[in-house]
Amino acid sequence: MTWVEELRAREAVARRAPSAHNTQPWLVVYGAGDGRGEVRIGADPARSLPGSDPTGRDLALGVGALVESYLIVAAEAGLAVDAVTGPGPAARLGPAQQVYATPFTGADLQARQVARGRFAPGPVPSAVLTGLEPGVVHLPGIELAADLAMADRWLFATPVVARELRDWLRLHPRHPRYTLDGLTDRTLALSRVEARLLSAALRAYPVTRRLGLPALLATAGRQLLRGDGSVLVLTTVPGEDRVGAGRRLLRTWLALGRHGFAVHPLSQLIDCPATAAHLTERVGDGSGGGARPLAVFRAGRPLAAPARSARLPPG
Repeated sequence: MTWVEELRAREAVARRAPSAHNTQPWLVVYGAGDGRGEVRIGADPARSLPGSDPTGRDLALGVGALVESYLIVAAEAGLAVDAVTGPGPAARLGPAQQVYATPFTGADLQARQVARGRFAPGPVPSAVLTGLEPGVVHLPGIELAADLAMADRWLFATPVVARELRDWLRLHPRHPRYTLDGLTDRTLALSRVEARLLSAALRAYPVTRRLGLPALLATAGRQLLRGDGSVLVLTTVPGEDRVGAGRRLLRTWLALGRHGFAVHPLSQLIDCPATAAHLTERVGDGSGGGARPLAVFRAGRPLAAPARSARLPPG
């Protein structure tokens, strides 16, 4: 069995990588390359989010997360594989001189948790923060509560963004794609009543938009950042493209997972122009030339075990 075949046999574990709205926007092609084998990873435009992610930031981060996930799986199997990124949100995996050095395993990929429910009180300890990847900025969650409400109002009040969200929601087990992709009622930590109300509100959009849906839905998000919890922001670092940043993002989440912490992405804080400007001021140096936010998320210990997100079957 070639290294490509061995890696393909472990594809289901590699595909536990995260992506915005759980779109899994990946195209993976296994080939012979120059005779030594190769795996090409690219972006599937049909699974992009042009409304909420017009610059392709989240798309590239998702591709990068999958690249890192494949390298972790390859390393665990003892396969000497490395990645070359570009052009654009793409990468090529090929033979390397040595096995990729990583502390993480397939078990870490499987155990990684996204939790959108309540977290235990308290911030992420400084001892954990110092062990994370470079370019991760810690902010007290309560300082972003008002901005999160603003970003949520923008999300639900922007028709193209709300439509994308609706298209990727699977709010009832009878949804035909409930076990394949998207955001389910269980992964969103919604009760049956909450799921039905949200589904009805989005089906009746734009009528519910005129009736004040954005403000109503934004009130729920405001409560997420009350108290002394932590928000972490992955920022740009010199010389790194967005695919590389996606690799760094996954390593950050896996490191948090090893300490028992789950994450809850809050991408709307970057997608909304007004709150993105506020966030950039917080993590940069004020000159406009400093670090810029690429991903933002709550981090904490969930009070209830979160549901696992669905995954497409291996191709």
